[in-house]
Amino acid sequence: MNKTLQRNDTREHLLAIGEQVCLQRGFTGMGLIEMLALAEVTKGSFYHYFGSKEAFGVALIERYFSHFQQQIDQQLSLPDLTPTERLLAHFRYGERLFIEQGHIVGCLGVKLSAEVCDLSEPMRDALQQGANAIIAAYTRCLTEVAAEQPLPFRQTPQQLAQRCYLLWLGASLQSKISREPGPISLALDTIEQWLISR
Repeated sequence: MNKTLQRNDTREHLLAIGEQVCLQRGFTGMGLIEMLALAEVTKGSFYHYFGSKEAFGVALIERYFSHFQQQIDQQLSLPDLTPTERLLAHFRYGERLFIEQGHIVGCLGVKLSAEVCDLSEPMRDALQQGANAIIAAYTRCLTEVAAEQPLPFRQTPQQLAQRCYLLWLGASLQSKISREPGPISLALDTIEQWLISR
């Protein structure tokens, strides 16, 4: 049991260090030797857990979206708020984080979305699966919203969830490029217009 725990700890440690390096330099800029030196793990140990750098990239993405999904589920389950308020609080949190930090903090999905799509089909698929999970979470919340008020454009909850996700992802990418909160703030304003006073 201790060996299993140690193996899981080493794998998690590699992924945590890899995410830090990847957020700074991107996936292609993440040198395996440098990352292993930072993690203080041998190359042999790395290949014991991951068959290739690509497999490591898939695991990085899956880990990121799993953690992000937990955060979204918590935000969309806040007590004493209406479904609309919970969803808007989620997006307002993202805007506030950008304004406080001055950049997209810890968002591996934004960092890798354009970089790896043509580089690796398994990594592209992991990104798509992560996006689908987030859209599903938004859909569940918007289904509650739809029970209280009509949705804009006569859309289904799933259609509006996808629209919100795509708008926010594009705005996040543009804010990352410009290093300005304007695109995210504009996306938030748009989502608020969709959901408030209808």
